[in-house]
Amino acid sequence: MIIASLRSLYRRDLNKLKIVIESYQNESSLWKTDENISNSAGNLCLHLVGNLNNFVGTELGNTSYIRNRELEFSLKDIPRSELIEKVAATTSMVDDVLSQLTPEDLEKEYPLIVFEDKMTTGYFLIHLITHLDYHLGQINYHRRLLDI
Repeated sequence: MIIASLRSLYRRDLNKLKIVIESYQNESSLWKTDENISNSAGNLCLHLVGNLNNFVGTELGNTSYIRNRELEFSLKDIPRSELIEKVAATTSMVDDVLSQLTPEDLEKEYPLIVFEDKMTTGYFLIHLITHLDYHLGQINYHRRLLDI
């Protein structure tokens, strides 16, 4: 039950990310910042893709993804189409990895210590969806403020 719910939520919210990125009227606005907004929508999108590919793909799915977190925030002017492709690929990867997990896998210790203490895989997957949604809200607000 929980795995099906997680798969549904990740698909839903990654699809929302794709829709918000597509909703920018001016592609260049994806990369805007201002004095009160230090991260562009494009960089937050790259960050979400990197985060999920690392923590779900590499650690749980044994993919060959190698994360460069610094580039997630320093790359600029990636075409919108490429961002959307990255989100679509991430959506597929997350769904594939989650579909292979069992309820027992969710109770196992997550392979990395990300915070100060050990945690279960299920706990961390819930954390990752909240992280996705936090930045998704930031991107949506960014679009409303700076896509002019």
